[in-house]
Amino acid sequence: MHPRSGISPACVLHSATGSAFVGAYTGSQICHCFLALRLIYGWVVTGIDIGRFGIWRRVAEIDEDMAREADSLGYEAIWVGGSPPGDLIAVERILDVTERIPVATGIVNMWREEAATVAASHHRLREKHPGRFLLGVGIGHPEATSEYSDPVATIESYLDELEAGGVPNEEIVLAALGPRVLRIAAERTAGAHPYLTTPRHTRFARDVLGDGPMLAPEHFVILSDGDQAHDAGRQTVSRYLRLDNYRRNLAREGWEEADLDDGGSDPLIDALVLHGSPESIADGLTAHLDAGADHISLQVIGGDPGEAHRQIAAALKLS
Repeated sequence: MHPRSGISPACVLHSATGSAFVGAYTGSQICHCFLALRLIYGWVVTGIDIGRFGIWRRVAEIDEDMAREADSLGYEAIWVGGSPPGDLIAVERILDVTERIPVATGIVNMWREEAATVAASHHRLREKHPGRFLLGVGIGHPEATSEYSDPVATIESYLDELEAGGVPNEEIVLAALGPRVLRIAAERTAGAHPYLTTPRHTRFARDVLGDGPMLAPEHFVILSDGDQAHDAGRQTVSRYLRLDNYRRNLAREGWEEADLDDGGSDPLIDALVLHGSPESIADGLTAHLDAGADHISLQVIGGDPGEAHRQIAAALKLS
């Protein structure tokens, strides 16, 4: 038992090296245990080990064959994006057809899905596939939600409901970009899942989060170069540049208005969409880890995503 906290180390935790200790605590005791260990020791505390590299695909873009192949290639997580429904049936199908790889949501939208429904789904997956499901939740965007108001209060309330529903904090990550929500992620969940960012933001996010919480950004990639890469990247990124949350975050990072207009400047596209050879993409992904991320997920645009997964896995030496 730690002399300052009174917390026994016989609870479930993962250190920065992935070491695990399993004990007899459940429910809110585990939540408090993880928070104390994070604050006292600065460990990366999460109930789910998602390793360093994962793939990110929209819920409509990933099938069972792709999931199985990602598992066999050595990727350490599959992120299911595009606001999957709260019943998490799509996530369950992926878990059912894979053997070891954890699956995370990136993210369940708080405005669209009731916390009670999501909590019940979490319990179902946790019982069926223990240690393999990480619940990513987020507030979404005001442009897409007519009910959008007071995002910080909504996030806090939603996390309260998940906790009341028995979802352990260490099995939740929060979509977060700015300092206020990053701080909530650090205090109330396993960590943050930023989207449409660069290693510069990763450095900033790590400073805000501190050493303990998980930081798991996403990054677009394309196995192409030159004009083709810029065209495909701009086509993808331009729709995000119409959303205020992303524009404000990129401006906070130092980009000028001219970079954010007209679909994005070439330097912005280069920063947000890794392109070129598998080796150069692998270097760009690893830059997030060097900047303080614990995990980075790659989202392939253009071409054959399966082939890109294979070539980048080889460049990363995943297996």
